[in-house]
Amino acid sequence: MDYLLHILILINIYIILASSLNLIAGYTGLLSICQAAFYGVGAYTAALMSLKVGSPFVVNLLLAMVVTGVLGALVGIPSLRIRDDYFVIATFAFQVIAFSIMTNWMAFTGGPMGLPGIPQPKIFWWVVDSNWETFLVSTVLAAGVLAVCLRLVHSPFGRVLMAIREDETFALAAGKNIAAYKVLVFIIGAAMASVAGVIYAHYISFIDPTSFTVMESIFIISIVIIGGAGSFWGPVVGAIVLVTLPEALRFIGMPSSIAANMRQILYGGLLVAFMMLRPQGLMGKYAFGKGGTNK
Repeated sequence: MDYLLHILILINIYIILASSLNLIAGYTGLLSICQAAFYGVGAYTAALMSLKVGSPFVVNLLLAMVVTGVLGALVGIPSLRIRDDYFVIATFAFQVIAFSIMTNWMAFTGGPMGLPGIPQPKIFWWVVDSNWETFLVSTVLAAGVLAVCLRLVHSPFGRVLMAIREDETFALAAGKNIAAYKVLVFIIGAAMASVAGVIYAHYISFIDPTSFTVMESIFIISIVIIGGAGSFWGPVVGAIVLVTLPEALRFIGMPSSIAANMRQILYGGLLVAFMMLRPQGLMGKYAFGKGGTNK
């Protein structure tokens, strides 16, 4: 049962991460390769606040969202001047910088040794000290993130985001403040990703930089692409598929040394197959990327 709950908690974490990226890449058309950096900043913020200050879970969560939101604005600002491949490179650079800071700032992040002993989350008088309770908290937070996404994409704000994705010049000609919308969607997406980081830090009780690499960002992108970019249910379906599918390798007798490599091959093969045969993903209506058309 604990194993099943562990998988369900991970699915909730990746639903949050994929939903946050879906706002940026799926609805706005700004492909970002630094979502794992926001994820990591949220985790480190929560961990440091718990270890150094002893602050409660809710405070850690709010502070992590504020910190990552500021960083999200810094990443979103380059999108005002650079586009497409150049913007992707800029987000990749931010991911590399964030990972380097996590690895080398020994006095603050613990470097490669990480931060052990992160206490269990405490919500007011309730100490979340079991997998059932962690699953409940992660489910509530994932549902909250999905509710915010649903509200945003069905609002005038969401319609402007989709207009930017389809034809930025037209949206600008329609009198929309494109710069403000781009920066704001990065702030929201980064803050959402930090929620997953806070859950992860308190759940695992240990974090180190290897959990927030560029490969993690690519995995989050894979969830969005396979689930369906620009689709509300895409991140949910993508997270369920990509988190549970590799676990099947455990039940076919494959050695663990081979299973790790097979997992990467499986992800890569699925990405290639979907981009060639169904670029809109399982639940999406549009091909991934800016200006996608119905297939």
